[in-house]
Amino acid sequence: QVQLEESGGGLVQAGESLRLSCVASGSIASINAMAWYRQPPGKQRELVAVIPSGGTIEYSDSVKGRFTISRDNAKNTVYLQMNSLKPEDTAVYICMADVVRDTTWGPRGGRYWGQGTQVSVSS
Repeated sequence: QVQLEESGGGLVQAGESLRLSCVASGSIASINAMAWYRQPPGKQRELVAVIPSGGTIEYSDSVKGRFTISRDNAKNTVYLQMNSLKPEDTAVYICMADVVRDTTWGPRGGRYWGQGTQVSVSS
């Protein structure tokens, strides 16, 4: 199987920065897209940023110019650098990866999710 583990969340004041990390582990042959989602209190999950294995990085309009997504393929890790944080950025941040696994029956693709890390921004 595949596990995703996030880290780096916490409580900060408005205007400060945080860097989130998410490491994928398990029987991984390759990883296609990796992404960060978030779920604010009482709201639905929303896409924050996605980074394909090749191609264009995309951001939600609400974080453009403030957040930067990046990845280290050698470490199966995706990062989210969050600058100029606002109270409305408060949410559980969840990592996603589209993974191709090595199995006895050959490669198998699947989408995997982390448990999430809490980011709280005070005004």
